[in-house]
Amino acid sequence: MPGPASSRPCREGPYRHAHEPIGEVDDAYSGRLTPDLAVSTYRNIDRLFPSRTIAAGECARPLPAAPVDLGDVTVPLADHVYDLYDYLALNSVTGLLVLHRGRVLHETYQRGNAPDTRWMSMSLAKSVTSTLAGMAIHDGLIAEGLAARVGDYVPALGESAYAAVSLRDLLMMASGIGWDETYTDPNSDRRALLQAQRAQRAGGTMAVMAALPRVAMPGVEHNYSTGETQILAEVVRRAVGRPLSDYLSDKLWRPYGMEHDATWWLESPDGIEIGGSGIGATLRDYARFGQFMLDGGLVQGQPTLPDGWIAEATRPTRLAGGETLEYGYMWWTGWTAASRREGAYAARGIHGQYVYINPARQIVIVQHAAAPKPKFRMVIEPMHFFDAVAAQVGDAV
Repeated sequence: MPGPASSRPCREGPYRHAHEPIGEVDDAYSGRLTPDLAVSTYRNIDRLFPSRTIAAGECARPLPAAPVDLGDVTVPLADHVYDLYDYLALNSVTGLLVLHRGRVLHETYQRGNAPDTRWMSMSLAKSVTSTLAGMAIHDGLIAEGLAARVGDYVPALGESAYAAVSLRDLLMMASGIGWDETYTDPNSDRRALLQAQRAQRAGGTMAVMAALPRVAMPGVEHNYSTGETQILAEVVRRAVGRPLSDYLSDKLWRPYGMEHDATWWLESPDGIEIGGSGIGATLRDYARFGQFMLDGGLVQGQPTLPDGWIAEATRPTRLAGGETLEYGYMWWTGWTAASRREGAYAARGIHGQYVYINPARQIVIVQHAAAPKPKFRMVIEPMHFFDAVAAQVGDAV
């Protein structure tokens, strides 16, 4: 297992995967990449679209090693019992890291990945964008807090069905605006948003969102929508007055001690970041992000989020009609019995990207993967595996 890092080079050297062949972004979303090409594409996503750097600082937050053998972890599902090695192979895992109280219990890389390999976030980025919204509220830059209205921050949506949607409804993806998230359907709204990104024209994604119809009252129904995270990115960008990558670098990446620069896709050259996907970061730095959440949003001992934000953002929320929504503020609440019982939650992205956080056991588990299809149907349900690891190595509180 690699040892802890305490510092980083004064400047990043050449990226060692940069020479590798990459596929087409449409093929990634359609699930039509061969395994080797998928791996080389997912660790070079900054070559798919113009990207902005999320700069790290000079000193990395240490991740002390405290190795634990996870070979005895088992997951009984249906008629089979799976172990760690089954999990890594069957779920196409390319990186897995387990933190307990900030110490690395297990760290493994597959398919040529290593601690310096940047890997795509896909929708894991949504939880990062949500956290930036919380930071902007804490900084007083969104003075209305969760009651802020989309139309007051995004002029392109001022006459659209989104104009009066609140920030809270946006974070819950309960705007009441129609949306089809089907990744593999070229005619879906999700693919229309991707095509707007491919066109690389400023304002293109908001043109897609402005044309959508209202199908329900705000706050009443949840409908998962990557487009709404792009609206959230617009809200935060206009509130903070600078690129999201720079804000993330100044608020978290530098002061918390991320080890490597990361990258983030842009809507257009030098334009706004893609709020719902497109971050490329190392396994260890995604783990540090999880530890930041486990630490209560403190950076150098100072709060960066509103009081109670993490508890509210990562627990089931309540819709306007009183129904409990098993989804937080762009964080996934636990969906297994053990994860619900222990208040675990996760950021996750298609093809198998996860940051799992279990506050009851002080565990963070981060996964990079290259599952063949852009769906959450994996051979071994990741949350069951994460729960099993947490139960074996974590401290039940």
